Amino acid sequence: MRFAISVVIWVVGTIVTAAAFLSSLILKIVLFPFPSRAKKVHAQCFWWSDTLIAMNPYWKIKVTGLRNIDPNQTYVMVANHQSLADIIIIYQTHAYFKWVAKRELLKVPFIGGLLWVNDHILLSRGDFGSIKDAYHKAGEWLKKGVSILFFPEGTRSGTDDMGEFQNGAFKLAIKEGRPVLPIYIGGTRYAIPKGGWIFKTKVSGKLEVLSPIDTSKYKTADFSVLRDLVREKLEKAAQED
Repeated sequence: MRFAISVVIWVVGTIVTAAAFLSSLILKIVLFPFPSRAKKVHAQCFWWSDTLIAMNPYWKIKVTGLRNIDPNQTYVMVANHQSLADIIIIYQTHAYFKWVAKRELLKVPFIGGLLWVNDHILLSRGDFGSIKDAYHKAGEWLKKGVSILFFPEGTRSGTDDMGEFQNGAFKLAIKEGRPVLPIYIGGTRYAIPKGGWIFKTKVSGKLEVLSPIDTSKYKTADFSVLRDLVREKLEKAAQED
């Protein structure tokens, strides 16, 4: 039974993801003259996320704290990272943002297409020039009023503990004078089978948007204080989960 259900999940999931990519691509072309084009294209990932979560009988996702998102505010969004499923679940915020993501994700069928068509920021890990360019692009988007989303751990945590937070997101938030919006993701570690494709474990995931943190009182040299504060808030959310 698990074999059959897993086959259906992957086949339907691939079709839904392909449909989201195609609808995004078509809208990007058709709405070329309109200023709202980017938001319309980005919004295709909202129904994509809703559909993938609803169709998977192994997933139960609880979303809280959406009231903490001001649609008229520009944030540096910071989330912990447990699973590839986090990419799907984060769209439950229904916020408009650009990812800072690994370039390798372009190789994932249709997921890579969604990253490309939405002009997300891609970097190559270990390539200083690529990383520097990514942060420059992130700053330009923030200046245009577009939020940026980081996984400050840089990669998925291999345990239930959060990995070490990198500094870039916090330096950028202070430099650009944007509030940090912490987002806690829990319970997703086994949402997508690792090393296989058969779903065996039911997961009760959670996405909690925490209160934004004002960065106006921080100086550039205070980035580590801001980093540790955000990590502390995310770890507290994890303990309460």
